[in-house]
Amino acid sequence: MYRVGIIGAGRPWRSTGATGFGMAHMHAEGYRASSDACLVAVADLSLDNARAFQQRHSVGAVYQDYRAMLSQERLDIVSICTWPHLHAEMVIACAESGVRAVHCEKPMAPTFGEAKRMIVACEASGTQLTFNHQRRFGEPFRAARHLVRAGAIGMLRRMEATCNDLFDWGTHWFDMLFFFNDETPVEWVIGQIDTRDSRTIFGVTVEGQGVSQFRFHNGVTGMVLTGASAPDPLIIRLYGERGMIEIGGSDQAPLRLWNERALGWQTIDVSEGLHDAACHTRAILDLIDALSAGREPELSARRALRATEVIFASYESSRRRGRVDLPLTIDDSPLAAMMALDGSATERT
Repeated sequence: MYRVGIIGAGRPWRSTGATGFGMAHMHAEGYRASSDACLVAVADLSLDNARAFQQRHSVGAVYQDYRAMLSQERLDIVSICTWPHLHAEMVIACAESGVRAVHCEKPMAPTFGEAKRMIVACEASGTQLTFNHQRRFGEPFRAARHLVRAGAIGMLRRMEATCNDLFDWGTHWFDMLFFFNDETPVEWVIGQIDTRDSRTIFGVTVEGQGVSQFRFHNGVTGMVLTGASAPDPLIIRLYGERGMIEIGGSDQAPLRLWNERALGWQTIDVSEGLHDAACHTRAILDLIDALSAGREPELSARRALRATEVIFASYESSRRRGRVDLPLTIDDSPLAAMMALDGSATERT
């Protein structure tokens, strides 16, 4: 039986006083669904939040200091459900304390250097590290990948996605484009951002408008449009030689196919939308199975880092005003550095 602890209880989504999506509660449901895990402790700076979490999920112990929890509870698995600027120190502390697996919320970190340091620390300690890009387990996304692999649109040539920003939401869409293209690495990235209408999400400033174009090593190209660049808020389109797949066009038709076998769009029957909560439970169950079997989990840090690399390479391309060839060698956040240099959120050309 794996002993599980959670760092960052928060409050359930849309409940009184909630400042986020209450991801810890989603994680807890996943652990409760496993016969191999026991949720034994929770840590949160707010003891009120921690005690409410304890009562709601039948957790054994409550801590205000997560390091005390790590030293006293002999945990096998830890979920980290805090804001991104805290991820690196918490992941590294878990690895150094002997935790066998860490499941961390996304995005990875506010800088590329922090993202890399988490992976280095966990590799050194033998700790399995995952990041919650849970949509890999969603039915519309898996069905779309099956259509691509079955040749429904011929050979995949181009992928496009739209969302609010490259960092917070974009981490999901970059990850999904790797998912659809069989985890093929990216060769180069060219991007541009505008900081007008920039905003802060969970402590990290994101661009008001952006574009990222990139090429995978197999020749497939990708593009992510954000903010005012994105005519549709949350859509992925996959273009092949003989058709197109659309994910997220509407709640009524989250997955559609257009190809030469029928006139017009075909709605593909799926039972879930883009945001099904069951994906969080599937992610937890997969990481537990991976830990037991000694295999790479679906949401491995290696895969998360590839998506994160493209995000920061897009920002770096805007800073350099030119294409960035991967691997990316920077450690900072180019967006944060540019905004600090400007002294304010101003337009960049």
